[in-house]
Amino acid sequence: MRLLLISGSLRRDSHNSALLRAAAETLPPGWEPVLYEGLADLPHYSEDVDGDDAPASVAELREAIGAADAILVATPEYNASIPGVLKNAIDWASRPFPDNSFRGKPAAVIGASTGLFGAVWAQAEVRKVLAHIGARVIDGELPVGTADEAFDDDGSLSDPEQLERLRDLVGELTAAGSPQAVAA
Repeated sequence: MRLLLISGSLRRDSHNSALLRAAAETLPPGWEPVLYEGLADLPHYSEDVDGDDAPASVAELREAIGAADAILVATPEYNASIPGVLKNAIDWASRPFPDNSFRGKPAAVIGASTGLFGAVWAQAEVRKVLAHIGARVIDGELPVGTADEAFDDDGSLSDPEQLERLRDLVGELTAAGSPQAVAA
């Protein structure tokens, strides 16, 4: 089983990428974490170059989502909303509508920010967009505020309560992506 991890940040030392690595450590047996690293390679969405002429980076994104059994997105919050690069990736993946690669896939959204609120607005916006394009969005969030202090030197979450919430959310997501859940 594959859990696709998508970080909405391009920053090398991204707190959201660290949060995804922490999530990967909580995966149940039989699940493989796959980190999508092509966000910066995607061109701005344009219907004029979509379809059979879509760039290879777009095909790679769509294939990565299509091959996943579930998707976990970690988003920072830029100006009280979704980072442009993440929204652009979702726009590319949302085509062709309604038969896009997100359709029917279990997805969850978490987020970290250096502010106090842990990207809660961006998480809500990403969940809204994913639900609109047909993903089966898990109704849970994990806001990690003051993210510059939230991780230990080894990259793990320092707050045991946040780690437990992350484990629970990942457990719910992987249960939704398991063959038993899909068959039901």
